[in-house]
Amino acid sequence: MNTDLVEVVAAVVEQPDGRFLLAQRPAGKVYAGYWEFPGGKVEPGEPLPAALARELHEELGIEVESADPWIVRIYAYAHATVRLNFFRVRAWHGEPHGKEQQQLVWQHVSAIDVAPLLPANAPVLRALQLPFEYAITHAGEMGEAQQLRALNERLAQGLRLVQVREKGMQASALERFAGTVIATARPHGARVLINSDIALAERLGADGVHLTAAQLARVERRPRLDWCAASCHNADELARAAQLGVDFALLGPVQATPSHPGSTPIGWDGFAAIARGASVPVFALGGMKPDDLKTAWRRGAHGIAMVRASWQGGAGA
Repeated sequence: MNTDLVEVVAAVVEQPDGRFLLAQRPAGKVYAGYWEFPGGKVEPGEPLPAALARELHEELGIEVESADPWIVRIYAYAHATVRLNFFRVRAWHGEPHGKEQQQLVWQHVSAIDVAPLLPANAPVLRALQLPFEYAITHAGEMGEAQQLRALNERLAQGLRLVQVREKGMQASALERFAGTVIATARPHGARVLINSDIALAERLGADGVHLTAAQLARVERRPRLDWCAASCHNADELARAAQLGVDFALLGPVQATPSHPGSTPIGWDGFAAIARGASVPVFALGGMKPDDLKTAWRRGAHGIAMVRASWQGGAGA
């Protein structure tokens, strides 16, 4: 096996409706006929954004207007080990077309109908299932009835990812409340993760569990639930989360937040420095508001996680 690391840029060129572009590798190339995200090799000394813009112009005939750093995956093929630096490309000029006579197709993650895909893309497609907002319950302060009303409203508006985090609830009340949240979310196709309690998540048939930073330090393997997330505050914890095989991570607090009054914010620069190169999608947490989403994207976040602002609109998380 060739152990030289080949630096590659790859683009998730996406439409507002969530469709993204896949390209078929042309005849004469390794893995000819396989489908992949557009991109290519980085030239020595070439900045990654410049490499991405060059490759998309050469391959698709488009001019990139905005490209946000996303995740980085390392994959060992028989012919080379590649580091895939993924970007989300949400704005460009021109109509994508196969300048190398390669076939192009727009796909949605819920209905991939081309095959075969390059093996390195499976975790990427899973990550694309994640929405950009992760809402965290707040019933201890709001009251259960108001929280459930707000949940119904947000689900009707398109909310699709929820964490049940109620540290002050007694066990029996938490089980009842979490069960209601799951039953409410399921008809909308929304996923519900339970904070820290793996046994409760399994018992209720939740979509997954959200591990605390303390749990990360002691669990030996990823819980056997469909989805697993983790809270991180520094680079070591984020690396541990990726090693454990979580599907996504929260990183923060980015800004001051009433939820963690004693924590020192890492700021956007700190967030970007820690999240840069992460192999799993990272959500920014701490003082987030909906208007922060584009800032989060530019700093390498997949999305934002919010407590108060998810339910009350406008207040910080």
